[in-house]
Amino acid sequence: MSAIVLESTLACPECGHVKTETMPTDACQWFYECEQCHAVLKPKSGDCCVYCSYGSVPCPPMQEHGKRGACCG
Repeated sequence: MSAIVLESTLACPECGHVKTETMPTDACQWFYECEQCHAVLKPKSGDCCVYCSYGSVPCPPMQEHGKRGACCG
């Protein structure tokens, strides 16, 4: 099994601003405010958090368990 990546680069779908953030390991992040345009990002339908929807790397629980596992429980 490969190591869990804790940093993901979020890309704002509104303005294209990108920023690398450290993901929480104990909870989902359902909202994220873009620091450039102040749009509030929410997960896309079927995704558990903003990192799975807009990040370069999915959240730690999804990395570990995939779609079949319990995410952000």
